[in-house]
Amino acid sequence: MGISANVIKVRNVIIGGDKPCLCAPVVGADAEQVLREAEEVCQKKPDLIEWRADFFHHIGDLERVLAVANELRHVAGDIPVLFTIRSEREGGQPIPLDEEEKQQLMKAVCESGAIDLIDCELAYGERIADVRRVAYECGVRLVVSSHHFDGTPPEEVLVDMMRRAAQSGADIAKVAVMPSSPEDVLVLLEATQLARRELSIPLITMSMGGLGAMTRLVGWLFGSAVTFAVGQQSSAPGQIPIEDVRTVLSVLQQYSR
Repeated sequence: MGISANVIKVRNVIIGGDKPCLCAPVVGADAEQVLREAEEVCQKKPDLIEWRADFFHHIGDLERVLAVANELRHVAGDIPVLFTIRSEREGGQPIPLDEEEKQQLMKAVCESGAIDLIDCELAYGERIADVRRVAYECGVRLVVSSHHFDGTPPEEVLVDMMRRAAQSGADIAKVAVMPSSPEDVLVLLEATQLARRELSIPLITMSMGGLGAMTRLVGWLFGSAVTFAVGQQSSAPGQIPIEDVRTVLSVLQQYSR
């Protein structure tokens, strides 16, 4: 059973193939915490690692960020690394950088050769093109994302978000929403299914919190190519430990062929 209309290969990992990828976040506050957490997470062999750099207290120091990125690359080995500075408006931590400084940091990290994917929010608008250009030149894959912690937009709005992400040059489109009812969870899954049929890039979608937790386990059946699972510390509400996700996925895949 295919996951999306298209697949991409990052290092040795297929994103959008016939099984979902597991991505574990790293959210350390300093270099020691980031690298220790990464080492422990890597022992659980996720398909991807996401460095949530907005948790990093020294994010305003470019040299420190690049040094940690390079050490993280060494720790991760062949596991692809996704670099993310999540904005406060979309659930991230407050950081001492304005939009221009944040964009310059993202470009510098792409140019470092230490990462494989970079997250850029759909809300960046026209600025996405600049990040996309640098990412393309550096061989870094672009994830264009949108996060809604205050509810679940209508199905057609969610599909349009993924469509606009694709139009902006994303290699992967990501949408995360917060449900207030089981119906909201169905809206997210239906939107994922519709977008999968229309678009030619892999998708990452999830409904957050306890109500939406099941989408992290069954979303791949509807077209979500990656699920975020806890290696050490959660980076969003509703994330499930990687061991539990693996167990459920193995059962589902065994009986859904």
